[in-house]
Amino acid sequence: MTDLIEQSTTHFALKRNLAGQLQLTNSQGQVYDGVYPVRAFPISAPQAGFSLLSRDGQELAWITQIHELPEATQALITEELAMREFMPVIKQIIQVSSFATPSTWTVETDRGQTTLVLKAEDQIWRLSTTSLLITDSYGINFIIRDVDALDKHSRKLLDRFL
Repeated sequence: MTDLIEQSTTHFALKRNLAGQLQLTNSQGQVYDGVYPVRAFPISAPQAGFSLLSRDGQELAWITQIHELPEATQALITEELAMREFMPVIKQIIQVSSFATPSTWTVETDRGQTTLVLKAEDQIWRLSTTSLLITDSYGINFIIRDVDALDKHSRKLLDRFL
């Protein structure tokens, strides 16, 4: 069993190994391949609170704020998270097939245009006064970070489901 490594970069080094996996080396020289980052609060505080976990899920390091790390380490963690996480941000609701559920929504996300099927209205969760989490019929989570930032047409369509 290993000890939790402090956040300071003098206590661990992070790089990619020859297989392209993250590799953590602690202050004692122990090397861990296949390390992966996990956000503690992926929706409410996506830039704060990260664990670096071993292949078997053991926490090797805790990072309070990613911006306190060297740029190269930040880039590695951000890159790895982008490969592991998939939560498209809805920028616009183009159309809905019906105001009754199930309904098919055509949306513009930060990853392009797509369709999602909303099975029931209870698949829309309010995260804060302005943000929503929508889960489609396949279990994919879509987020609306700021309802007020949506265009008028999108807000009108969304209001029918809230």
